[in-house]
Amino acid sequence: MMVKTIFSGFGGQGVLMMGYTLAHGAMSAGYHVTYLPAYGAEVRGGTANCTVAVSDDEIASPIASEPDHIVVLNTPSLYTFQNRMASGGGLFLNSSIVLVEPSRHDVQVFKVPSSEMAEKIGNARAANTVMMGAFIKKTGLVQPDIYLKSLEEVMGSKKKSIVEINRKAFAAGYDYL
Repeated sequence: MMVKTIFSGFGGQGVLMMGYTLAHGAMSAGYHVTYLPAYGAEVRGGTANCTVAVSDDEIASPIASEPDHIVVLNTPSLYTFQNRMASGGGLFLNSSIVLVEPSRHDVQVFKVPSSEMAEKIGNARAANTVMMGAFIKKTGLVQPDIYLKSLEEVMGSKKKSIVEINRKAFAAGYDYL
């Protein structure tokens, strides 16, 4: 098994954190992993993306010329990455922000209003975690409990309220699809 995913959005949306926590969780589950972040000079508000490869075997290249999945949190990311995706892959859209339809008809599209859902939970910054709940459910790359444990380790569990918000956000996304 070799699965490559691109996560993309504006800097500050937690795109790099999404990729990093997936990579951490997959490593914890015993997979070989690569994590390749990329972001503009301005970072917050600029474009940010990362590629995560998860495999049973060693990974020759972290680059995903035809990723299996793409997670987009904004419209420019949809336009940038949708045509790179492998036919039959999964395209995850933050439908709270991405209001245009993808031009691809040979992929599965999962629309998750992650920004709206995060606001209802009480923390708009948890939109990325809502999306990760939906992504983990549909891809099955990592077991939910392993991902959540990795999320806590990466973010630090110093503030119990942050851990609880992220657990609620993950569950909301997981249950949405």
